[in-house]
Amino acid sequence: MISVSNLKKSYDSIQALKGISFQIEKGEFFGLLGPNGAGKTTTISILSTIVEPSEGTVSIAGFDLKKNPAECKKTIGVVPQEIALYNELSAYDNLLFWGGLYGVPSAELKTRSEEILKLFGLYDRRNDKVKTYSGGMKRRINIASALLHKPVVLFMDEPTVGIDPQSRNLIFEVVEKLHKEGMTIVYTTHYMEEAERFCDRIGIIDDGRIIAQGSLEELKKSCQMKETIVVSFVLLSDTIFDQIVSEWKDLKRIENSIHFYSSNVKSDLAKIIIRCSETGLDIVHIDIQKVNLETIFLSLTGKQLRD
Repeated sequence: MISVSNLKKSYDSIQALKGISFQIEKGEFFGLLGPNGAGKTTTISILSTIVEPSEGTVSIAGFDLKKNPAECKKTIGVVPQEIALYNELSAYDNLLFWGGLYGVPSAELKTRSEEILKLFGLYDRRNDKVKTYSGGMKRRINIASALLHKPVVLFMDEPTVGIDPQSRNLIFEVVEKLHKEGMTIVYTTHYMEEAERFCDRIGIIDDGRIIAQGSLEELKKSCQMKETIVVSFVLLSDTIFDQIVSEWKDLKRIENSIHFYSSNVKSDLAKIIIRCSETGLDIVHIDIQKVNLETIFLSLTGKQLRD
């Protein structure tokens, strides 16, 4: 459905993209994650035909982005990071305006607008001006306007930033519905839990390069990361810690806690508890830290996602 090859983009002396490549299959939910300034929005802007690449090729739904930009535009819906609505118009009039730009026939557009307003829980407020809406409500209309022409590909750039829990949950429901119906979705987010919940595959971009991509399980395997058993004690002496180190090599001490790195938590946890009991250590807390997208991201980039 989407093929990106050796994509580069420079702004004067700044190289925002340094030759990224990836493939997205039809109906796939693909997450693009990276710290601020990594190149996520530049990538989405190029795929959305808003920005021209310096080098490289892009194909969307079989159309070459450079040779057939108009055909590409017909297949995609774009949810930008910034709200793109007219505050003095009602939600309904905003949808009619944007749908008209997409060339949706008038009768179909009215029906479609009403359906989408109901889908996003805003039908009762359809005639109110957008300037009276909360941030979350504006986000919902922002997404709704990208769906009017029934795109086969949807680009969503940080669609849940700064919104209330009700709006976030409603957007989640709509996104999951679209995915189940077979829409191809490309999604950037700063929220790891969203990527873990939705994405079939994830591309991690840093400093203008794709440094890893695959399913969550594939990323876990490629990083060769282990789960962590964190055991905290009342007091951990150097002598007793040295005894434990002599028997368990893959660990790290942080003050009065030991981080045991494990490939088999169930088996290793029992051994750790028995050994601590034998050495007379008083355990005050045990925490199991599983390998997740956040720990993988930190391992690969050395940065928090919001850095």
